Amino acid sequence: MSITYIILIIVVVVVLWLAGAFNALVRSRNRVKESWSDIDVQLKRRYDLIPNLVNTVKGYATHESEVFERVIKARSAAMGAHSVAEHGQAENMLSGALKSLFALAEAYPTLRASENFAKLQDELSDTENKIQAARRFYNTNVLTLNTKIEQVPTNLVASMFGFKKEQFFEIGNSVEKEPVKVSF
Repeated sequence: MSITYIILIIVVVVVLWLAGAFNALVRSRNRVKESWSDIDVQLKRRYDLIPNLVNTVKGYATHESEVFERVIKARSAAMGAHSVAEHGQAENMLSGALKSLFALAEAYPTLRASENFAKLQDELSDTENKIQAARRFYNTNVLTLNTKIEQVPTNLVASMFGFKKEQFFEIGNSVEKEPVKVSF
């Protein structure tokens, strides 16, 4: 009888451990999804601000249509991105286009003095800061999930139940190294 109890205790411990490992992986995966939704909210806010910013600058610099077209094209690409990698590439393109737009605005003193432009620029700057914070939160959660998926013994549970590693959300590196090109 004591061998039966020992086997039963071992089975119960293994089942409890499997349940705990599975729940930890589910919790981590849900945190990744939640943190991605935080990024998504901030990106949507950014996309909503851009047309107002473009229209404000257009009022002062009507002959700079190439810059406006690049911003609008980059915004459309970013809004149409589906995967984390596509979002990263599209956001790099959009950041570069916005830098060109702000560089263009520097050439128009009356635009820089415009209260509407200053307000939009501040809102966009605030949104960029929130995107960076959300991105750090997301990447921290991705790191936690990916570590659990790779570490023994939770990697056994992860492979049994089909947990997959997530991609980090990386933006800004290639754009920040390139100079802004403005032509008049």
